[in-house]
Amino acid sequence: MSARTPPHARAAAGPLFEIRDLRKSFGPKIVLDGLDLEVARGESLVILGRSGTGKSVTLRLLVGLEPPDSGSIRFDGKEIVGLDEERLLEIRRRVAMLFQGGALFDSMTVAENLAFPLKVRGEASESEIANRVRELLADVRLPGIEAKYPADLSGGMKKRVALARAMALEPEAVLYDEPTTGLDPMTSASIARLIRETQERIGATSIIVTHDLALTHHVADRIAFLDGGRFRFVGTLDEAGRSSDTLLADFLAGKEESENVPESIGRP
Repeated sequence: MSARTPPHARAAAGPLFEIRDLRKSFGPKIVLDGLDLEVARGESLVILGRSGTGKSVTLRLLVGLEPPDSGSIRFDGKEIVGLDEERLLEIRRRVAMLFQGGALFDSMTVAENLAFPLKVRGEASESEIANRVRELLADVRLPGIEAKYPADLSGGMKKRVALARAMALEPEAVLYDEPTTGLDPMTSASIARLIRETQERIGATSIIVTHDLALTHHVADRIAFLDGGRFRFVGTLDEAGRSSDTLLADFLAGKEESENVPESIGRP
């Protein structure tokens, strides 16, 4: 593994993300209802919650892919709600998002997929880009597959290539939307290891949306449990284990939900 240390890996003051009273609805359905959260620089935060609670919507809001109805999102101390696309693009250059399906370009080779963000930035020669592509593939333990197309890759390989592409510009934060969905346990474990190694190597802040409790235990510095449009619990896994919140305890234990349990139980 390479030992690059970009400038943002150094300590800086204040949280990287600050969310205050964030609200989002789709028609009559209230998804987020006064969300509050701070994400520290360099930490790995896992967002947990049942299906349909707004976890992926939260990620999209953080990079301006969805506008909130109201509330505040600050990145590195700067408000991003209300920014135009040009200014949002500046934020997105610093924040990588790993979509659930990987979002690789099917018509491009692996090398072309990884080179794409480097060419868009336009600050490197062809030889420098080729070297960076080789380096990225070595980082995700897939050397020598530059000429392959996404259709030639397994699901786990696609996830790793997508992770390599997300790392191409050494972002300050990486947002992961269900990074282990559809993968077998061994492949999921390798993705978990790569997420943690990536965070440690480049000092990136990680925000991971997942249902995968094994992944959560491997990568989480803290968890945020989303229910009823708000974070019902934010803290470490040890703190979660000591919590008196039965819904959180049942979720972490993987218990089957009773048909008689209402969709959102009152918060403690």
